[in-house]
Formats: sequence, structure tokens, C-alpha cells
Amino acid sequence: MDGYKKIFKSKKTRDRILKILFFIPNKLMLKIQYKIKLKRFPNFSHPKRFTEKIQLYKINYKNDILKKCIDKYAVREYVKSKNLDYILNKNYGVYDNFKNIDFSRLPKKFVIKTTNGGGGLNILICKDKEAIDYVAYEKAISDWSKVLKSRDGGREWAYSNLKPRIIIEEYLENSINPDSGISDYKFFCFNGIPKYVVVDSNRYIKHVRNFYDSEWNYLNISSDHENMGDILDKPKNYEQMINIAKKLSSDFPFVRVDLYNLNGVIRFGELTFYPWSGYVQFFPDDFDILLGNEFTFY
Repeated sequence: MDGYKKIFKSKKTRDRILKILFFIPNKLMLKIQYKIKLKRFPNFSHPKRFTEKIQLYKINYKNDILKKCIDKYAVREYVKSKNLDYILNKNYGVYDNFKNIDFSRLPKKFVIKTTNGGGGLNILICKDKEAIDYVAYEKAISDWSKVLKSRDGGREWAYSNLKPRIIIEEYLENSINPDSGISDYKFFCFNGIPKYVVVDSNRYIKHVRNFYDSEWNYLNISSDHENMGDILDKPKNYEQMINIAKKLSSDFPFVRVDLYNLNGVIRFGELTFYPWSGYVQFFPDDFDILLGNEFTFY
């Protein structure tokens, strides 16, 4: 599916190439990327697929609120504006430079990430502050900042010209199976209505992903990770999660609202406007069109 990674193993190399090719017009570049990654050309004249519409969403939908909501720190103000302060994870600070971080004031466990990262990447999970390799941490964050100063290579408008910062948050832990990570509930919302929810589990053991409709009916669909079958119970406070997703998605034609649910305690994850960057193969393929039917913004 991801042709770039097979051809160019190094992410730095891939980013350099995309930067060099920035002179190519947006639509043409997106067509090329789509073809490389999904082995077919998109139909931009009469798009039907979700993956096609995401490409056009990247370059045509320019709402300044997106830039606030994509920034991992600034989005906290947006969540507060919806009177949802109580779902925000504890924040230990935001920094322009790694050297400004006072680690003596941090708890034993925490998470460091860049404010303009995405896709589950560019995250450092510290489970024991005493064991930190500070040199490795500083190098990793420096590398992220160099790459992430612009994500224009993917032509994702909302990420353009965002200043990368470092944010440190509370480490959320699966109390039953700490090594597996916590389940992530991703609500696909169209014009403020959650239509589907994707649940990611066992991210650090064997990453699996289930698809459901908004009524928690299991859908036998898979994508870049296998599904685990119809074995997950609906969270007891699922309706509360739905209502939160409605509030956080009401201003946009499409957004994926990511939430965590730890023994009934709901925590905010992020707002994602370009999931998979629009390059994902669903099985069966019809789901791409089914999602696309919900997606109108032009």
C-alpha cells in the first residue's frame, strides 16, 4: 500500500524528495502519490471514494480553525470552548526547545510529542524518568522538528506553516495490561454526526483495529491492520462518547474525533482531518465508497 516506504526506506529521504518536488501542482502531486500508494488513479472530477475526497479536502478546504485543532497544544482551547475541559489530559508544559524542559518537575511517567505530529508518530513514552537517555531524546525531537516544520510534501494545507513545539502530557496506562497500550476510539464524523467508530487496540503488542457503525454494530472490515472479530463490548458510557464527538465535530464537514476510555473515564486524544493521509485500502473496497457517500464539502 505504501509504495514510498518500499522504494525509499529512510523517512528523511522521502521528505527531502517531497520537498524537492514541491513545484509540482497540488492536484497532480496528489494524483501521483495516490497512484503510488493505492495502485490506482483518483477521480477528482467526480470523486466517490472517501480516499479521493480526503485528497481534495487537503487542498480545497481552508478553515483557519483547522490549524488550531491540528496543533496538539492549541486544540486544548478548542476543546475548552465546547465546555469539555473535563476530558483533557493533564498537561505538564509546552516548550519551544528541548533544553528548556525541567525534567525534575515531571512525574516518573509521561509522554513527549510534537505539537504538529500525527498518525501516532513522533511520540516518546517515558515509563521511568530515571532511565531516560537524554541525548537520544534530544536527537529524536530535533529530527522531528526538522522534518515537521512543514508537511507540505503531502499537500495537507492545515499543517502548512505550523510552528513545531514540544508538549508533555500525562501517561495514560492500561491498568489491566500495561504493555498493550490503551484502546483508542476514533469517531468518523461528517457535519457533526458520528457515522462510524474505529477501535485501535494492542498497539504495542499486535496492533488490531475494529470497525463499527455508530450504533456499535460490528462491521467485518479491515484496513492496514487486521480486525479482531466481534469480541469487544460497547463501553458503558458510549452515548457520552458519541455526544462528545458530536460537539467536537460540529464545525467541520469531516473530522475524526479520537477519544480514550479508561474504565469509564473519557480522555481526549486528537482531532484528525486527514486520516491515513487519505491513502488506505479498505477490505472490502466498497467501504471506501460508503464512507465517501457521507462526505460532502464542496
